[in-house]
Amino acid sequence: MKWLLRLFFKTLRAALGPLLLAGNWLTTPKGVVRPETEQRALDELTGSLTLYQFNTCPFCIKVRRAIKRLSLRIETRDARRNPQHREELLQGGGQIKVPCLKIVDDQGNATWLYESNDIIAHLQDRYAQTESA
Repeated sequence: MKWLLRLFFKTLRAALGPLLLAGNWLTTPKGVVRPETEQRALDELTGSLTLYQFNTCPFCIKVRRAIKRLSLRIETRDARRNPQHREELLQGGGQIKVPCLKIVDDQGNATWLYESNDIIAHLQDRYAQTESA
């Protein structure tokens, strides 16, 4: 019975994944337009952020859309297809759960932030006030 349930959800993901990606592509939000110097400074600030995600995860898509709306350049790592990124997520964050934002401070200490709403709130609190448009 367990294998049948797994097969059902695997099939469902295979069918819905491309639809989610197509919908995201068709409705991609516009980013904030900033002066080049301001955008460069923001890019330096976000250089210490990494988003661990699965490409077709709805919550990951939600976070990526927020990143796009804020015009942030944050490295994304696929924890489903890349075993090294998956292991980094497990070792650093303690669980394989996405989306997960890795935040490295000036001293090199990493904080792992789970939950899409918490990640979006953190990004908006920290980087939305620098918007000029």
